[in-house]
Amino acid sequence: MSPLRTLLLIVFVSLLALFVAIPQEIPVKFQYGEFSIDQVLRRPDFGGGSQSSNLDLKLGLDLAGGSHIVFEADTSNLSVDDEDAAMAGARDTIERRVNLFGVSESLVSTAKVGESRRIIVELPGVHDTQGAISLIGQTARLDFREFKDIPEATLAATLATTESTGFTGADFKRARPDFDANTSRPIISFETKSEGAEKFGEITTRLVGQPLIIFLDDVPVSAPVVQTPITGGSGQISGDFTNEETRSLSNLLNSGALPVPISIIEQRTVEASLGAESVRTSVVAGVAGLGMVLLFMILYYGRLGVLASVALIIYGILTVALYKLIPVVLTLPGVAGFILSLGIAVDANILIFERMKEELRAGKSWENSMEAGFRRAWVSIRDASIASLIAVFILLNPLNLSFLHTSGPVRGFALTLGIGVFLSLFTGIFVTRTLLRVFSNR
Repeated sequence: MSPLRTLLLIVFVSLLALFVAIPQEIPVKFQYGEFSIDQVLRRPDFGGGSQSSNLDLKLGLDLAGGSHIVFEADTSNLSVDDEDAAMAGARDTIERRVNLFGVSESLVSTAKVGESRRIIVELPGVHDTQGAISLIGQTARLDFREFKDIPEATLAATLATTESTGFTGADFKRARPDFDANTSRPIISFETKSEGAEKFGEITTRLVGQPLIIFLDDVPVSAPVVQTPITGGSGQISGDFTNEETRSLSNLLNSGALPVPISIIEQRTVEASLGAESVRTSVVAGVAGLGMVLLFMILYYGRLGVLASVALIIYGILTVALYKLIPVVLTLPGVAGFILSLGIAVDANILIFERMKEELRAGKSWENSMEAGFRRAWVSIRDASIASLIAVFILLNPLNLSFLHTSGPVRGFALTLGIGVFLSLFTGIFVTRTLLRVFSNR
């Protein structure tokens, strides 16, 4: 492909990335004497409101405000070998519950402090801390039980007078809030897993004409009498429920039970005003850093610096677009990783330009010096990028190795830095090279 066609491709990709990167709303305020402008420019919406909202930057707890909750897990009844599996299961269950709470930028991580095993939950934008704790911390032990003997009319359903049928919440495939067709009262409709359907069919066949008592967290909530065998893999849970209770219980049943008991040891709320101030200072720091780098490149390298600055601006646009598309939950450490990646992107250009200078001093033509400069600089850029990516892998810890970092802020820093390293390879070698071939000559 010719350099001009390559440039057109870069321009096209950059414009697409710019459309993604720009904010959904841009306030424009200007006043000079009696003349004033106070408008809000809105990004064109070609994909519907939901698609447009998906292109917003996802902000973490420290930037958006929200709730920070720390739970301690009781692993005293587990062996050392089972602790890691139990904690991983608890983390996954809490993540499902948090997603049901409607928080897509949440962060759930585990940590070991001495002998204590903890689960750290961050919920950006959620200020109903008690509601979140109620949803996350409940165990929702659902148990279908039968009387040990044929009950008398006055016999109460308790744990002592009943025994488990072996059918529990673990046999559920999905549950949803519903309404009884006859009474219009709120109920919970459920479907069972394939193996659970067979088990439920055997139980209801055996208990025709007898009550099947449903216990939630060891408390009886319903005792329907089995009229006919239920072999279709579906059923209903009725009781004195409100609409909100059926919705919450359905969420808990869908998310599964926690494998270990947990108790809350810390909760705090980060105010949105603090998050807004963090955003403002982060933007100022990023713009100031970018401006200083661009100024240095232009003053020191002249027209080469101008081309490198264009490549750096393209790098910034592509980076923000990727943050939105992946999406990346941006935190203060993540912002630090982005600012650091700007330096890495510039470093690639500096290596290329210095190698080109060496070739020019050796008496080579501009064209040969440019190609040789890129070829010689590539080795250093490649090795430096590999070293950076190894560090990113260790900090990101995608395998959740217990002897490496598992904290969210460290991973946020590593993720933004890793994206920056990959993009700096693209802009440093591909974009800068194309700009030099098209716009520069000796």
